[in-house]
Amino acid sequence: FSPEREDPGNPDFGTSTIPKVVGGDGAGALAMALALYGALVVKAVPVSSTATAEAVKLTENIFRAVNIALVNELKTVYAAMGIDVWEVIEAAKTKPFGFMPFYPGPGLGGHCIPIDPFYLTWKAREYDIATRFIELAGEINTRMPYQVVDQLAAMLDRKGHKNLSDARVLILGIAYKKNIDDMRESPSLKLIELIEKRGAHVDYHDPFIPVIPPTREHAELAGRKSVAIDATSLAGFDAVLIATDHDEIDYPALVSGSKLVIDTRNACARAGIKANNVFKA
Repeated sequence: FSPEREDPGNPDFGTSTIPKVVGGDGAGALAMALALYGALVVKAVPVSSTATAEAVKLTENIFRAVNIALVNELKTVYAAMGIDVWEVIEAAKTKPFGFMPFYPGPGLGGHCIPIDPFYLTWKAREYDIATRFIELAGEINTRMPYQVVDQLAAMLDRKGHKNLSDARVLILGIAYKKNIDDMRESPSLKLIELIEKRGAHVDYHDPFIPVIPPTREHAELAGRKSVAIDATSLAGFDAVLIATDHDEIDYPALVSGSKLVIDTRNACARAGIKANNVFKA
């Protein structure tokens, strides 16, 4: 067994440049697998069994899930105190030891982090062990779309003088992370569902996903098409919610053409934009 190690959208790493963990069902199988992967990737890393190789994958995914949950919780706490969690993280990562930056967001997407850790939770029950860190991280991360929608409603009421139930909302980004066309478990799908349940009209724009395909949990969204954005179309929305920070979006034009922007990815700040109609969520 050799678990997947990929970072979609990361231009610095491809399959051949990422070390490959390999576990075989016996010494002969391990030697054959190492011979195969050793010819394909920069380094093949042998481990003692297929179960150990699977545990490596689970550990990598759980590490990310737990740490993302931590910064999502810190974001909520610091926001209540008037502290910008993004500024905190940028300053903290200047420490050359003992800190690794993770970033908050509107929820988790992809297959690895939202789903894979719970394979271990299920298996641990056979041994009468409760995986409390994993389950708590899942609870925190799963709640993030609900918090974002609550903040969207609050900002519309406070700054747009409009109820969410009467609003037209544009979701920017359906892919689960920037610069890719993968939307498995994307939090944007949950955001659309939650916003529409509260009565609003929702459209989306994503240059990588022109049409929403059939999905595991959101069949009713299949077939929806990405709308074009320009000054005229943006003016028709009461709020734009940045859920995925694709690089090719013209953020200055987006902000100048929008009535209200709710930014869950710190995209506007990273683009150097300071505007009265932009709020972080």
